[in-house]
Formats: sequence, structure tokens, C-alpha cells
Amino acid sequence: MQKAQSQSYSGFLEDNYNGVHGILSNPANIADSRLKLDVNLVGVSAFFGNDYLGANLGDLFRDFENTFDEASKTPKDNNFLAANLDILGPATMLSISQKHSIAVYTRGRIFLNVDDFNGNTIDKEGGFNENEDFFVDEGNISGQLNLWTEIGATYARVLSDREEHFFKGGLTVKYLSGIRHNYINGSDISLDYNAAQRQITTTGQLTQGRDFSEGSDVLDDLLSFSSSSGFGADLGLVYEWRPEHAKYTLMDANGNPKPNRGDNKYKLKLGLSITDIGRINNENGEEETYDLNATQDIDNFDGLDLDEALQENFATIGATRVSAPSALPTALHANADWNVVSKFYLNLNTDLSLRERNRINTAHVINQVSLTPRLETAWLSIYSPVSLMQGVGLRWGAGLRVGPFYMGSGSVLTSFLGQTRTIDAFAGVKVPIYQAKLRDRDNDGIFNQEDACPDVPGPVDNQGCPWPDTDKDGVLDKDDSCVDQPGPVENNGCPWKDTDEDGILDKDDSCPNEAGPAENQGCPWKDTDNDGVLDHNDNCPETPGLAEFDGCPDTDGDGIMDKEDRCPNEAGSQENKGCPDTDGDTLVDVDDECPNVAGPVSNNGCPEVTQEIQKQLNDYARTILFDTGKATIKTESVSVMVDIIQILNEYPNAKFTVEGHTDSVGSSESNQKLSEARAKAVLDFLINEGISSTRLTAIGFGEDKPIATNDTASGRKQNRRVEINLIK
Repeated sequence: MQKAQSQSYSGFLEDNYNGVHGILSNPANIADSRLKLDVNLVGVSAFFGNDYLGANLGDLFRDFENTFDEASKTPKDNNFLAANLDILGPATMLSISQKHSIAVYTRGRIFLNVDDFNGNTIDKEGGFNENEDFFVDEGNISGQLNLWTEIGATYARVLSDREEHFFKGGLTVKYLSGIRHNYINGSDISLDYNAAQRQITTTGQLTQGRDFSEGSDVLDDLLSFSSSSGFGADLGLVYEWRPEHAKYTLMDANGNPKPNRGDNKYKLKLGLSITDIGRINNENGEEETYDLNATQDIDNFDGLDLDEALQENFATIGATRVSAPSALPTALHANADWNVVSKFYLNLNTDLSLRERNRINTAHVINQVSLTPRLETAWLSIYSPVSLMQGVGLRWGAGLRVGPFYMGSGSVLTSFLGQTRTIDAFAGVKVPIYQAKLRDRDNDGIFNQEDACPDVPGPVDNQGCPWPDTDKDGVLDKDDSCVDQPGPVENNGCPWKDTDEDGILDKDDSCPNEAGPAENQGCPWKDTDNDGVLDHNDNCPETPGLAEFDGCPDTDGDGIMDKEDRCPNEAGSQENKGCPDTDGDTLVDVDDECPNVAGPVSNNGCPEVTQEIQKQLNDYARTILFDTGKATIKTESVSVMVDIIQILNEYPNAKFTVEGHTDSVGSSESNQKLSEARAKAVLDFLINEGISSTRLTAIGFGEDKPIATNDTASGRKQNRRVEINLIK
């Protein structure tokens, strides 16, 4: 940023390595500075500019006497001139940390403004001829000359550092000691000279202020303090866009982030500041206002300076007063600095005065816009500011910083190339101590000073050195559980073991602690059923068996193993699939409903009940005797019942119906009940003697099915009967 006196140190104040000078334009500049410590010994900047006279600096050296005669002049009713001298005395900037910086400085300043003077008056060749009439219309004119010293302190800090967005701010407070001041402010001033009468008529009003130090040495005064004092301030903000912020942060050996404070990190920097806020209360001076409306002899002014001419020839308006405060040249500065590429920068700066012209004892800067390309390194900067200054026009300068020395000018090139209206120069010497630039030769993120292997990339866990691979197995020692024995990655760098020494590596061995064949994944074959046949040869691994049957059992010992034997618990022939046929009827017992009695297959291996057997059963059944009118079997019929049972047992799968019949004596209902009861009595007797209840049913027919006439005793006897009939 340019400083409040925008004509001072032109081009140098944009330099990122300007150190303490940065506070003159924007106090935020010293936060995150490229310098750790900067001590300015002395620096001087001088400026003169106007819009009336333009001269070539080359002509000044070649022919000084004729330079101003040949100079271009631009007289106007409201010409101006400005000048300043800025002496930066001992000053120090200290970067306390990455976020905080402070500075203290001493400074002496001389500031001159003359505004709205009539250039046509000055333009009269050879001055005024007392024998000729002349008229000067000066109108409103103002001017001020102030000399003061400053002692200032600055604090700046980083406000926000969020990846690519970086903000910092700063504040300077300064004590001001007024040394000299002199100012005028006039309105409606004119001079009308009558040569014939040798009288001059003046009009208008003029206010003049001055200090009481006339006759003292200015330089001595700049180093002293007076009763005129005040306070001032500068404040500023800076934003930096850092799109590549990550590459400027390295790590120490412990992995802690370490910003590279020696490098500029921004692609674009924007700054805004207000400088020279404040004023000096002039206790050591006085102010008077003069009424210039008078006509008097021209000889009254012979040999008098301005103060004497005013005091001796014009009346004052009001009483003498204490001088007006000296207002500092408050200014607003906006700045943009673009890092074009590497060490090349382009700076755009605007300085705008916040003070009005023609105000009493008020200094002000000249508004300007400047564009400054520069080449910048830590020990060398070359810059060439091009500026457009209000009322002056185009200026082109050059500057240089080499180590502790700095010098330059904002107008030196235009001063030699053409008629320039400004001339300025600065020079100084300081002691800069730069921030260390962290370097990372191997690009592993750890800066060289902390990197145990600065030329070979390595992780921070190993202090920047690559991890060794002692056994050359491709597994780094840090991940290798067997650093001296090569082994695959999947086994953490160790060779695979064969714990059970079965020739199968543990990684492929399902039973690494038990020897076994490869075909069983390194596991020993089991004999789950302990039959002497190993499971892999045992077709029945969970059931004990015989080796001749591949480990499967033959429980009944018939030579047919159980899983192929329909009757594994009973010995049988091969043709009967291991099942017996006890009765030899070709139907094996398991399918034979009468395994102990031969019978045709059609009757499930049981003998068939023939008509003769059926007749025999009924012959026996008809002889079963009951107590009269009752269902009780008489004792003498037990032998018959035994015979019937023997026949039934010979046909174990045959089913029979026990039928009860009566004669017609008695009621039909009672006969029906009696027949049912007698059939039931026979059925119960048979069941009790071992005949299956599933083979027998009982039914009574009463008197409904006679086999003889009921008209005779013989016929009725035949009808009172029990029949046992085969259920077909």
C-alpha cells in the first residue's frame, strides 16, 4: 500500500520484504511478515509537485541557469504546489509469532500545500514594473506548512486463516509533536496597482497562523518535542487469496504442521487502510485575520516580508487567537497485489485524500492511481511504478532494494524523458532479518532441517526417512514381523511355517498342529465311529462297520450290509434282499402277514379260508350253548370255543363277522337284543383268548334270518344259533 503521504517511498511500500516500512501505508502489513526482525536505521523520502511548472531533469544537469527559462508553464487561476519531506528514523518491527507482530518507530515530517494560487501572476516575465499598472485577481488561496515528529507503536495480527482465505488487521497509534506551522487562508483577494499615483488597492480577507519558533534550526527542531502535541492513528485490513495454501505448510519431525513463513503464499492480496487520522493542537502559535480592503502607497511594502507587511499595513479582524490545529493528511488507500508468476508481481494502488482543500491548516495528499510491476526476492527487489496523479498527470519511476539498502523515485524516468511537474526520491538503510524459508528437497512434506533423510522421501513416522526392507522381501521393516527373513506380504513378511511338518504350509493346512495328507488339507484322517476304517474310506463314517463293507455294518450277519439290507436286524438271503421267509411261501416275513404260516402272495402270505373251513367254523359255532333267554355261554361250550380259536389262529389275517340269530318265540325286539348280546358274548370270548379285535365284528339279526321253520321245536332249535362268517 502507498502511505498517507502518497508521494513518499513510491514503489517500495508494495514490497513484501519492506519490513517496518509496511506500517506507513497499512499497519496490517506486518502480520505474517516475511521478516522476523527489521531495524530501520534511517530513511529519507522527498517530494515536490505542482501543476504550474514542468522541467526536464536532464536539462537541469546540462544547463541549470536556463532550465527554468525553458521550462513549460501552465498558468491557471487555481494552480497548486505540494511538497513533503519524510524522515523515518530508528524503527523496529518484530514478528512475535505467526499471528502477532509489533513495531515501534520514530519519524519526522514536513508537509507543504499551496492551493488555488494564480499562476498568471507568477507568469509575468521579470516580475512587476512599478511604472506600469497591473491587476491581480488572486481570489481564494490557501497554504500550509507543517513540521512535526511522530513516535508510533503498531500491533497487527492474523484475524482468520481458513485454508485459501486469509485475513489480517493492524492498528498504529502515534504521539505527535508539532515543531513548526505556518498557514494562510484568504478569500476574494485582489491587487490593483495605479502606477501614476504609486498606489495599490487591495481587497479581501486573509487569515494567517504561525508558530513562535522562527529563527531556530529546522533539523534540530525535528529531533525535539514542543508544547504542541496530539495523537494520531492508522488502521488497516488485508485479505489474501491463497489457492495453493497447502503447499506452504510442511511438517516437523513429529508431524506437527509448520507454515513456511519465509514464502509469499497469496495469488491475490487486497488491502484497505485509512492513515493519518488525527491532528496537532498548536499551543505554541497564534492566528490573526487581516482586513485587506485598503488603498495605500506602494512604498509601504518596501523591504517587508509577508508577516511584516500584514502587521504594519492592515487592520486585524477580532483578537489574536491560538493557532488552528494542524490536521494530518488523512487518506484512504485501496490496494490489490497480484502474484503474476513466481517472483513477478503487479500492484494496483489508489490514494484518495479524505481532507478538503482550502480548509485552514489542513494538509492533504494528492489523489493518484498507480500501477507497479516488480521483481521480488528476499534480498533483491526491482520495481517501476507508473502513476496518474491528479493535476500532475502521468509519472513513471523506478526503485531498487538490495539487501539493507533501498532507493528509488516515483518520477525519475518521466523527469528525464520529458517536462515533468514532479520530482521525488528516497533512500535509506536498514538491518533486515528474514524469516527462514523452509525447504523440502525430497518433497516428503518434512522440511530439510527436521528431515533425517532430506534427500530421500520418507514418512513422518520414520522422521522423513524411507522405511528399510532388511530381508528384501518387499515388506517394509515397519510392517515386517520377520525383518531378517523374507516372507510374503500376506504373512506380514514372515515365511510360512509347517508346524506339524506334514509338508503342507500352515497357510494351506487346515490342521497346522496335526500332520495330515494334502488331500485332507493337511488334517489327519478321522475314524469317527472307531471301526478301524478311516472316514475317507468309510462309507458309513458315523456307524461302526466292517472293513469288507467299507466301514458299513452288517448287523444280522447275513453277508448283506445294513444300508442294502431290507431287514438289517434279521438274517436273510441275498435273493430276499437280506430278509427271512420263515414259512417258505416266497413272501418275506417283513411283507408276510402270516410269516409263520405259508400262504399265497395274493393273500399277503396267509392261508386262505376255504368253504370247508368256513363250514367247519359254523358247525362249531352252532353248537355253542347259552343259558335260556340269556347271552351267557354255557360251560360245556368252552371246548367248542377252543376249537374255533384254533381255526382262527390258522388264518391270522382273515376277518370274521360273529352273527347272532334267534327263533321267533317272544317279541321281535327282545329277540333282536338277545341275538346282539349273544354275538357280542362270543366276540368278547374270542378277544379275551387272544384273537385281535381288528379281525372281528359282532352283529345280531334277531329272528330275521331263520334257516328252518319256527313252527316246530326242531326248527326253532336250528334257528337259535351263532355263525362265524368270513368277511371277504
